[in-house]
Amino acid sequence: MNNRYDFIYLFDCQDANPNGDPDAGNLPRVDVETGQGLVTDVCLKRKIRNFVDQTTDNRIYFIEGAVHNNQHKEAYEAIDEKAEKKVKPEVKDKATAWMCENYYDVRSFGAVMSTEVNCGQVRGPVQISFARSIDPIVSSEHAITRTSVTNEKDIEKERTMGRKFTVPYGLYLAKGFVNPFLAKQTGFSDDDLELLFTALENAFQFDQSAARPAGSMNPRGLLAFKHDNELGKAPSHKLFETVTVKRKEGVEVPRSFNEYDVIVDESAIPDGVTLIRRI
Repeated sequence: MNNRYDFIYLFDCQDANPNGDPDAGNLPRVDVETGQGLVTDVCLKRKIRNFVDQTTDNRIYFIEGAVHNNQHKEAYEAIDEKAEKKVKPEVKDKATAWMCENYYDVRSFGAVMSTEVNCGQVRGPVQISFARSIDPIVSSEHAITRTSVTNEKDIEKERTMGRKFTVPYGLYLAKGFVNPFLAKQTGFSDDDLELLFTALENAFQFDQSAARPAGSMNPRGLLAFKHDNELGKAPSHKLFETVTVKRKEGVEVPRSFNEYDVIVDESAIPDGVTLIRRI
């Protein structure tokens, strides 16, 4: 690919837990100083990986149940080399190239593969920030019960109590960047970019769960800034500043995306940058 891209991704959450924090009892992640909700970049990349794995023939490196050393051994077998603890740099580079070619998430996001079977390290061209809610969020706590027990000896016990946490509503914004120079190193192509954007557009369609029921999380905007060259025509932050997301006048407690305005100052977008509205 020969173009740099910056993009903004908007999604919302209603009566669901967008990204629970295991260090805080699975409470929705939050900035403790501002009260704004957070969704990690790792969480968003997981959604992309799952979509690609479920809907295409592309292989995923970081997939549930994967044994990475076995994946690395496959690379060495494919290039007809012996997988040893210490290998020549040129052999390792061939193994790295094979991993990039055969695993979508390696050539997209990069990976550290320098374990016992060394396939090197890859810095991915696609990077995504934490998503942050436009307004502060409130975590709602719900008591739940279980009518069954785990062990027969507990059959006479009363119902087991538990807790479930949701966000009544939150509109989140994440920022992304595609580096064409790194894309050439990993083999990330224009087709891979199209798949990335398609995955973001459908990120929650195949991710339903008890914590995120159908329709509770939805993509609301994907604004891509395409530069007409590799270096780019403006700094990322200048392009991001052309987009303003704010509550509509008179809305005190938002409960839907329709209560927000998304405003793009297209006059501030410099020549050589094209705004592509995917959603």
